[in-house]
Amino acid sequence: MSYYFKKIGIASDHAGKDLKFMLIDFIKLLEVEVVDYGVSVETDKAVDYPDYASLVAEDVSRGKLDGGIAICGTGIGMAIVANKFPNVRAACVWDEFSCRMSRAHNDANVLCLGGRTVNYHRAADYVKIWLSTPFAGEQHKIRIEKITNLDKKRTSS
Repeated sequence: MSYYFKKIGIASDHAGKDLKFMLIDFIKLLEVEVVDYGVSVETDKAVDYPDYASLVAEDVSRGKLDGGIAICGTGIGMAIVANKFPNVRAACVWDEFSCRMSRAHNDANVLCLGGRTVNYHRAADYVKIWLSTPFAGEQHKIRIEKITNLDKKRTSS
């Protein structure tokens, strides 16, 4: 199978740590390079999701990564933080359709998942869908360009 991301970063807070480690193993089986941005396995204390989402989003924004995966309790907080970075289109998905559309229509380059809302098998399905779904282009490209222009306008002011 062909994947549209060759190198991705993955990060989580304490609530997404277990799911993150399982997904790292799964992604490696797919032969996609994955960089772990933390939280570490040794940490059992609560950490702040913005600290970890920003690590992945920064490198996606700068082009050091093709994409990223960010996991917190619901995925919502990670998506909010990641979307603060230029050229990042983070999507919190809740089923196969939203996952597929996040790539096909929105060209999402950061997948956000909830460690407390999705089990490992569903998350692995979402990751595989997300990695393998192409951006549909056409009328969606115009919309992505509008988002990019908003990023440019915001960073230039």
